[in-house]
Amino acid sequence: MKKKVAFVCVHNSCRSQMAEGWAKKLGSDVLEVYSAGTEEYPQVKPGAVQVMEEVGVNMSKHYPKLLRDIPEEIDILITMGCNVVCPYVPCKHLEDWGLEDPSGGPIEGFRNTRDIIKEKVEDLIKRVKKGEL
Repeated sequence: MKKKVAFVCVHNSCRSQMAEGWAKKLGSDVLEVYSAGTEEYPQVKPGAVQVMEEVGVNMSKHYPKLLRDIPEEIDILITMGCNVVCPYVPCKHLEDWGLEDPSGGPIEGFRNTRDIIKEKVEDLIKRVKKGEL
């Protein structure tokens, strides 16, 4: 049975979207993947879409979602480093990845964040497959 994982940040426009993209690409056999934000935002950041496209993850159809758009019961909740009070979502396991938001900075910041998120998603998938989560 797949674990429901949700990646959450404030706008669901960059980090949580990249995490959703990686998790769907790398862990679709063990994860049911969602992402959401706590505040409305008009679009996914173009820099996030661009750097994910560079590594073969198409996010062109992604759009920001709110917490109300994801299931009420989540197995694993990952907050990305909200810099505010992170939202409460009922879950069985909670982690905060504490990632800096690259928005507004150079494209290299987006690439660095993308690569850190990939490593964290790979580790998450390994732990799910081992039955640790």
